[in-house]
Amino acid sequence: MSSEALREIQFSAAPNIAQRFVAARLKGAALPDYPGPIPPDLTSAYQCQDAAMALWPDEVAGWKIGRIPPAAEKTVGAQRLAGPIFRKDVLRAPPGTLVEFEVFVGGFAAVEAEFVFEVGHDAPAGKLAWSMDEAAALAGRMLVGIEAAGSPLKTINALGPAVVASDFGNNAGLILGPEVHGWRERPLAELACETFIYGKSVGKGTADNILGGPLASLRFVAELCARRGRPLKAGMLISTGAVTGIHDIAAGEGARAEFKGIGTIQCAAKPRAPRTP
Repeated sequence: MSSEALREIQFSAAPNIAQRFVAARLKGAALPDYPGPIPPDLTSAYQCQDAAMALWPDEVAGWKIGRIPPAAEKTVGAQRLAGPIFRKDVLRAPPGTLVEFEVFVGGFAAVEAEFVFEVGHDAPAGKLAWSMDEAAALAGRMLVGIEAAGSPLKTINALGPAVVASDFGNNAGLILGPEVHGWRERPLAELACETFIYGKSVGKGTADNILGGPLASLRFVAELCARRGRPLKAGMLISTGAVTGIHDIAAGEGARAEFKGIGTIQCAAKPRAPRTP
């Protein structure tokens, strides 16, 4: 079978893959295997993602950015991927509070400390190319946050970037902390964080750990969303990438992200409850 014919099969599988992922997410249930043929490329993966977004009973509040492992960059032709963050999965973490978030028992669950942009104004429709200066002008506030990475598929990361992108970019929510005042004037190396699980340090890092810095992630998603006919809108939240790493977590465990000189986010994982379609 030719590669073109195989790709056509993969594309045609997107609606069924999307339906099965959405059904599992709504039930809060795990999937034992990838629900169909694995997408051969990111174009196919985003088709699965688009089909699932059309079925999901919530609006897009923003986008998470994930780093593609360097070993896979040439294969997929990209350094980053994106997935939607939905409105009902955005949680706020006032100082001194413990925020509970949901995880797929039997699936994949992790926490990632991140710097998050709030888009300052609508991106012009049809603008496909962005400079770093233009991305900086698009950015509004910066906040700190924890991405609740999650999927019904436990092996999602092991199966490669196309699989990750196909299931909402392996995202299950975003926990927002305080604003980073004066972020435009602060060196990236000063935007530091340390992540703890059950009180044990599991990773340290700075905004320098994000390829090209947080603005490069914003630039990437502005271009990607424009190509997909989904230009960024004012108020959208862009979670720019893991600063301290990807840290597995299970229901019943707690996590804490300490952002130096900015604030702390404390959270605890609980089993995901079924959702009404």
